[in-house]
Amino acid sequence: MTPPEGAANNAHEFSVSEISFALKRTVEETFGHVRVRGEITGYRGPHSSGHCYFGLKDDKARMDAVIWKGNFGKLRFKPEEGMEVIATGKLTTYPGSSKYQIVIEHLEPAGVGALMALLEERRKKLAAEGLFAPERKRALPYLPQVIGVVTSPTGAVIRDILHRLQDRFPRHVLVWPVRVQGETSAAEVAAAIRGFNAMEKGGAVPRPDVLIVARGGGSIEDLWSFNEEVVVRAAAESAIPLISAVGHETDTTLIDFASDRRAPTPTAAAEMAVPVRAELIADIRDRATRLMRAETRLIETARTQLRGLARGLPRLQDVMALPRQRFDNAAERLTRALTRAAEVKRAKLDNVAGRLSPQPIRVKIASERKALPQLAERLGRAEKRQLVDLGRRLDGVGKLLESYSYHGVLKRGYAVVRDAAGKPVRAGADQQPGAALEIEFASDRLGVTVAGASSSPEPKKTVPKSTGSTQGTLL
Repeated sequence: MTPPEGAANNAHEFSVSEISFALKRTVEETFGHVRVRGEITGYRGPHSSGHCYFGLKDDKARMDAVIWKGNFGKLRFKPEEGMEVIATGKLTTYPGSSKYQIVIEHLEPAGVGALMALLEERRKKLAAEGLFAPERKRALPYLPQVIGVVTSPTGAVIRDILHRLQDRFPRHVLVWPVRVQGETSAAEVAAAIRGFNAMEKGGAVPRPDVLIVARGGGSIEDLWSFNEEVVVRAAAESAIPLISAVGHETDTTLIDFASDRRAPTPTAAAEMAVPVRAELIADIRDRATRLMRAETRLIETARTQLRGLARGLPRLQDVMALPRQRFDNAAERLTRALTRAAEVKRAKLDNVAGRLSPQPIRVKIASERKALPQLAERLGRAEKRQLVDLGRRLDGVGKLLESYSYHGVLKRGYAVVRDAAGKPVRAGADQQPGAALEIEFASDRLGVTVAGASSSPEPKKTVPKSTGSTQGTLL
């Protein structure tokens, strides 16, 4: 129905901004702080600004929600898609898009059941990836030299661990201080585990042989940092054997499944890490005593066996009697043999000495000395004959070489034509005008340049093929 024209002119005109801000004041003054229960939807993590935007819904309605950066850092757990929560804050509107929203100041799970359901869902997911597989577990070292502890440096946990280690077996302890509760706790615990693993063996700071991640008891919200994926994955990736000691014996977190051993308490973790020194010393002494007794029995048994075997052996005098007699006989025979051999050699030496008289040797030397001039004269005549014969052969070869040389042909008026490379020219048709040639005569050489080809060239003469000699070819 269209209002009367006068009524329309008398109505107050509001701007869009006035209406929007009026609604904003009305909503904020009417509701103030409220507690809203609903399921998180559209959660995508913190914005680049640090603020977090998502929605809360139930089976009939949906409303927008925002957590400012300062309040988001104070949350004890991180919101996740599908989690049922109770949000405490104030209702307001966003004039820019004509929407109302709740500005959340405090957020908590809607009962322990919601957190347990989320925990179970995450446990199944990580178990499906094999992070909790038994074959990934590593054995703890029997007596570690260095123990790394990831915990709060100010709590009672570290004092309990150090006190228990001092009672059982004092060891070198490295403490990596972290927050064990709060927004940054999970990232700090994961960084500590990875930091211990990144240490080099033999470095300035010794690398731990075993790690203990410890925290005292608390509610499921207080222990939630040890259920975060970043902590569980760091524990599963640790190359150093890791003991989890989070909470009391009845508390269970996901790091317990990824660790190599779970301790019900931090004190129990210290007991797992090292043996009792007094018990170890007593055990070593007992083993040493048993070893000495066993060695004594072994020696006595061996001595008894040796005595038994010795009674079955013959006496040394009986064993050596026959060989000694044989040795005496052989020594006597050797003495007589040496005497006879010396007499025979002396007789042969006397015989040879008689034949080697100095007089026959001097006669033979004088005879050979007289024949020496005749032999020298014969050697001289033979040498002269050899030289004459070689001279005749050399003259004959020289004359034969002279007859084969092309220089004799040049003396008869012929010439040799060579190109720039020094190779003989066999035909004029192969030379281009302007080419440089060299003509060799019997007594000298002449350089020429080709002017042009002849119009009526002479018939080509047949040139005999080279016989392999170095003699030049005639044109």
